Amino acid sequence: MPVNHADSTASLPSAGTLPSANGVVHTMEVRDVHKSFGPFDVLKGLNLNFADDAITTILGPSGTGKSVLIKHLVGLLEPDAGEVLIFGKDIWRISERERYELRRRFGVLFQDGALFGSMNIYDNVAFPLRKHTNKTESEIADIAMARLAEVGLEEASGKLPSEISGGMRKRAGFARALIMEPDIVLFDEPDSGLDPVRTSLLNDLILDMHARHKGTYLLVTHDIRTARKVSDYVGLIWKGKVVHYGEAEGAFASEDPFVRQFLSGESAGPLGMD
Repeated sequence: MPVNHADSTASLPSAGTLPSANGVVHTMEVRDVHKSFGPFDVLKGLNLNFADDAITTILGPSGTGKSVLIKHLVGLLEPDAGEVLIFGKDIWRISERERYELRRRFGVLFQDGALFGSMNIYDNVAFPLRKHTNKTESEIADIAMARLAEVGLEEASGKLPSEISGGMRKRAGFARALIMEPDIVLFDEPDSGLDPVRTSLLNDLILDMHARHKGTYLLVTHDIRTARKVSDYVGLIWKGKVVHYGEAEGAFASEDPFVRQFLSGESAGPLGMD
């Protein structure tokens, strides 16, 4: 089970928070979450209690609800039933203003970096600070260039997204995701479209940034090599439910038929083409 880094003797959570069964408030937790789109049941009672200050990777077949989970955590989708808890607060039992404030504690790296095509890399990275803070341009410049330097893009700060490679766009998106010093960073298929070498380099960067900035990182990916390299914890979702969640070492040593088949890429097992 995940290691909880919170002090169990700490003061009780503030009003509106919902402690887990052991009385601890975690960074992120989903309880019995259901979500359907028309006749399609995507999440079918999903339960996950994410390890704090660690890197968790969520794996699973396509269409099993991994990206839908991310959208629930950041408050872009409301569950049909169940609870989504961020810092112990059910985000659909608080006001829109409170939900907005919680979102400011997130950083998100989407598949393509989600950069504004009309802005250069520097302005893309600086954008959240300009929108959400009262910092001066001098202060913004110091922070933005520091983040760009960390991801190796200080020399590309004046280029447009169309003028740099896909891997560089992902690094720029990562710098922007970290610009507000978030407590939580979500990665939706960060290695999508990258060759094995650039995937490995991006994984090195994720590990480096987590070591520098800490926080709770959640990656959704199909890449088993990514999961092996960066994960403290691994969760597997199948048919809208969690079939495994625990320390990465245990996942890759698991004898569960589905876990073993998916992580090894074998054809024999419960997972088929349907």
